[in-house]
Amino acid sequence: MHLFYTPELNPSHANFILSEEESKHAIRVLRLNVGDQVSLIDGRGGLYDAQLIDAHPKRTVLQITRIQQDFQKMNYHLHMLVAPTKNIDRFEWFLEKATEIGVHEITPIISEHSERKEIKMDRSNKVIVAAMKQSYKAYMPQLNPAVSFSQFLKSAVAQDADQQKAIAHCVEADKKYLAQVFQPQGKYLILIGPEGDFSEREIQEALALGFQPISLGDARLRAETAALTTVVEVSLLNR
Repeated sequence: MHLFYTPELNPSHANFILSEEESKHAIRVLRLNVGDQVSLIDGRGGLYDAQLIDAHPKRTVLQITRIQQDFQKMNYHLHMLVAPTKNIDRFEWFLEKATEIGVHEITPIISEHSERKEIKMDRSNKVIVAAMKQSYKAYMPQLNPAVSFSQFLKSAVAQDADQQKAIAHCVEADKKYLAQVFQPQGKYLILIGPEGDFSEREIQEALALGFQPISLGDARLRAETAALTTVVEVSLLNR
């Protein structure tokens, strides 16, 4: 069934009008007509079944026939802090795959060794929306503006005592695997550095705030691969 992202939709709506862009796609591209069934997601956990009642290419009208709240809601909360890669395509690949697997929040973090200092929020959010629709998810991950490592560590989020916190780095140290550090059904905060890794100072600052050093195995991973590996491990921990 065709799926549309409609963030303006809420459970109080009996009918809903697609945007001009989505209407054109529905009628001109997908060739939908009156009586056809579609699904809508609001990005906040709502999955809606709907039927076309007016197949207009600029303002397609849908009748809501069923609503499912908290659709496929995860039993944990994952916030990934990932240094954007120099090649933005690799960072966008992470955004896509992390969305498909399951993540609640992503913050691009700028560390001392970062080669990229900013990302284009509009473009990145489009990648996330496409991945959300592709994987039939009703929750849209929150993408935060880029923040420096030091600024983040001073924030209330980094100092939340209820979170289970970890940092992946390449410095030789006593590290454990993620499943040995985290407990299921928790709130998780994970730091993944740039290709040049976090600096020694940054690692020590994170450890002082209670971040646990974790190992992702013996292989040397690219930054985006390391980030996705932790997303997968958290998902498996909570399966």
